[in-house]
Amino acid sequence: MPLTTLPVLSLADDAAAFSQAIGDSFKTFGFAMVKDFDIDPALIDRAWQLSEQFFALPEAEKRSYHDPAIAGARGYTPFGTEIAKGAKAHDLKEFWHIGRDLPDGSPLADSMPPNVWPAQPEGFREVFRELYAQFDRTGATILSRIAIYLGLDEHWFDAGIEDGNSVMRLLHYPPLDITDGEAIRAGAHGDINLITLLLGAEEAGLELLGKDGSWISASPPEGAMVINVGDMLERLTNHVLPSTIHRVRNPNPERARFSRYSMPFFLHLRSDFPIATLRQCVTPENPDRYPQPILADDFLQQRLREIGLKK
Repeated sequence: MPLTTLPVLSLADDAAAFSQAIGDSFKTFGFAMVKDFDIDPALIDRAWQLSEQFFALPEAEKRSYHDPAIAGARGYTPFGTEIAKGAKAHDLKEFWHIGRDLPDGSPLADSMPPNVWPAQPEGFREVFRELYAQFDRTGATILSRIAIYLGLDEHWFDAGIEDGNSVMRLLHYPPLDITDGEAIRAGAHGDINLITLLLGAEEAGLELLGKDGSWISASPPEGAMVINVGDMLERLTNHVLPSTIHRVRNPNPERARFSRYSMPFFLHLRSDFPIATLRQCVTPENPDRYPQPILADDFLQQRLREIGLKK
């Protein structure tokens, strides 16, 4: 089945049927498309508006929210900072990160800095706090279905994502003045986290690397989102669920003068969770690739260095 025939799955379906369908899609492609998720469409529309308004602010104002000491974990990261692992040119994007608000005295505070909130546009903090919460709940539901597919209790992931280091990224790919060179909007990469939930962008560009080595355009239909396996879930499942390489290519010349906005939610484990290979994902044909567990935060920090956000 070619990737272009990926079905759009409904989260409203029977849990067992949905679990099998999304697990099969992940196992085969590392990606799935899902509709009927419980995120308020009006809230999404407002979030797109606020994201566009923020990135239209003067450069100096945006940079006032950039703190290199926290490796892009919260607040603003300027254009041209991030680089895909192994790439020669930095990505043509700027972004803003929103994380979890931890309770006072949380032992995770050392690895999860507090949020940074801009003075404008008005309503930014309230809208994105609520959208973060709705993404978080939807992601937890998806993980419960993945747990069933893996033969685990549906609540297996609950403890691992409680106060997890999940991040919502507001992305802006500015208009391009160039149509050649090595730099692209987002170089070929795999995501670090467990799963990524991505709303469809108005401008095209997301491409997945097929098993035959070709790049395939993949955009969800209206009302659906793309969900993909991240490197943490790939490691946890001993590559039973693969993390697929993807990129955001540069636009065709006639679309180069338009910005592209995107809003992925990177669902992470809690920082102190040990990523240890699931026993049911180890077989004689698929021996354990990772006999030594690694803490989720150690894995994250290692990858942040590889993509240029942490020195």
